[in-house]
Amino acid sequence: MLDATSTETTQTNAARPPMSPADHPKVAMGKVGILVANLGTPDNYDYWSMRRYLNEFLSDRRVIDYSPWLWQPLLQLIILSKRPFSSGKNYESIWNHDKGESPLMTITKDQTAKITEAMKARYGDNVMVDFCMRYGNPSTKSKVRAMVDAGCRKILFFPLYPHYAGATSATANDQFFRALMDEKWQPTARVVDPYYEHPLYIEALAQSVERAYAQEEHKPEVLVCSYHGVPKRYLMEGDPYHCQCQKTTRLLMERLGWDKTQIVTTFQSRFGPEEWLKPYTVEEVARLAKEDGKKRIAVIAPAFSADCIETLEEINEEIKESFEEAGGDHFTYIPCLNDDDAHIAALSAVIEDNLKGWLD
Repeated sequence: MLDATSTETTQTNAARPPMSPADHPKVAMGKVGILVANLGTPDNYDYWSMRRYLNEFLSDRRVIDYSPWLWQPLLQLIILSKRPFSSGKNYESIWNHDKGESPLMTITKDQTAKITEAMKARYGDNVMVDFCMRYGNPSTKSKVRAMVDAGCRKILFFPLYPHYAGATSATANDQFFRALMDEKWQPTARVVDPYYEHPLYIEALAQSVERAYAQEEHKPEVLVCSYHGVPKRYLMEGDPYHCQCQKTTRLLMERLGWDKTQIVTTFQSRFGPEEWLKPYTVEEVARLAKEDGKKRIAVIAPAFSADCIETLEEINEEIKESFEEAGGDHFTYIPCLNDDDAHIAALSAVIEDNLKGWLD
């Protein structure tokens, strides 16, 4: 990950292009940038930090596509007057108080450091690795600018979403392209495809399940693969997210050697009045306990590359509570892949595939 010192060093090593006039400005050249991107995080959990973050997030037309004439008055006058308080309390319950940041920020930094190490071992000083957030800080624009200043004439942009969705991958790409629009000399750019079926990603998921099950005295009866939800309307309009999630579950089931009675696909984090992808996780875990008599379940969140508010608070608190209130006895949350070595190997393999022709 690039820090202030390395930025200064790179700019100090900038030189006037060969055969150029003596007054030509110095230019740093020759590196390939690898910019990984995650959703984002508030700077803190106080009211105004939460309000700024939620305003940016919920004003994104990729996330909420209602007419601004209808949505913005509701957002500004009602939702943002109340929700920062409740969301702030949720963030406070999971906050990394030692480092003064959200778990998503801590984990993304750790992931970036390990990817940097892997890329340096593979490509030496020809690459520069950094991260940005779609919402909040560090912004996509600031990191693109830093890479251009450091001499990156090519940038590989990698949204850390295994599955494509307009509200995740597409909006991250939108922001990347907006940042490129501000560059006088745009670098050549590539965007990484979703990796929901990559063998190393499936293997990393399977290993995390096997580790978790090995630690249980009594094995869970069902593994719930809980993916972040989107409105069902998005599926009908052509978004491939639902199909990609289903395929990840199937591939994971096949890798584990299980049958369909041992694993289920669900969707969480529903927002607003319209129908979202079903079954809803919070309802399905209760049904498993009450109607199917399942007393022990495990929940994994394959669509999240890093633990965040939706996993640490929603799954491990709200969804767990729903299962236990319905009669469930033992709830196991399997953490996201985070900076696990198998996950970093998968992400590094995806990056290397996408750098072909640039560095190989």
